Amino acid sequence: MAKKNHSLTSEFILLGFADHPELKILLFWVFFAIYLITMVGNVGLVGLICMEHHLHTPMYIFLGNLAVMDSCCSCAITPKMLENLFSEDRMISLYECMTQFYFLCLAETADCFLLAAMAYDRYVAICNPLQYHTMMSKKLCIQMTIGTFITSNLHSMIHVGLLLRLTFCRSNRIDHFFCDILPLYRLSCTDPYINELMIYIFSMPIQIFTIATVLISYICILFTVFKMKSKEGRGKALSTCASHFLSVSIFYICLLMYIRPLEEGDKDIPVAIFYTILIPLLNPFIYSLRNKEVKNALKKVMRNYNILKQTSSSMVN
Repeated sequence: MAKKNHSLTSEFILLGFADHPELKILLFWVFFAIYLITMVGNVGLVGLICMEHHLHTPMYIFLGNLAVMDSCCSCAITPKMLENLFSEDRMISLYECMTQFYFLCLAETADCFLLAAMAYDRYVAICNPLQYHTMMSKKLCIQMTIGTFITSNLHSMIHVGLLLRLTFCRSNRIDHFFCDILPLYRLSCTDPYINELMIYIFSMPIQIFTIATVLISYICILFTVFKMKSKEGRGKALSTCASHFLSVSIFYICLLMYIRPLEEGDKDIPVAIFYTILIPLLNPFIYSLRNKEVKNALKKVMRNYNILKQTSSSMVN
């Protein structure tokens, strides 16, 4: 009888920043500017890698796919968040909610594998430079990329499928600015024990494997760098890893801060803002501003654009 008294939820209210109505105009313009810069930066980086033949190397193939996933993450979260800042009802349907979480989970899982693949690529380039083209062939690079997307899709589908088995009847108010897995567990009338178990069975091994790959790769890199006699060689080797190491550090620090037991309240919102909105913004700049090859390719494209513009102007005249 108790079950019959519950009305099942098919729509949710994303509370997000409802506690700060006086900041909604400021928040809208800040997040809108971040969204535009993120999309321009990531899509521009993908376009640059596609256009420049000398960037068709494993490192930049992984980087291009990372930019695609960062764009996917930003598109999944930010537009709905911007809409809800001025929406009266802040509603999102169950299936919209599942779609949003699917793309977020896909992007974050793929990021883990791509960052690990990039760490392995740097390990091979520095520790085994003579065997680089054998150990990191384009065929292997493509296989790793395809494997990343297949695994990420399966991982996302498993969690979305398990979320759909839950019934939501406690409340329809999600204390977050997007449909995340932990706030949904709090609203479930069905025991989410199996869902939580699947996180430990599927998600934790992914985290352990990718973090271990990154750590082992960088430990080997550091040993190799410290054995180098030339200061110039050490500096060059470390500079090739600096951008990637910074990106990996930011990503995993935020991710590990976010993975913790179920809690009430909105303590996870600041960390979620960082890893869903700010990391996709920072990545293209981290990899571009410290990377001579990317900067030179960008200058070349701009130079060609100016030449084309001048040629078309002279033809019109």
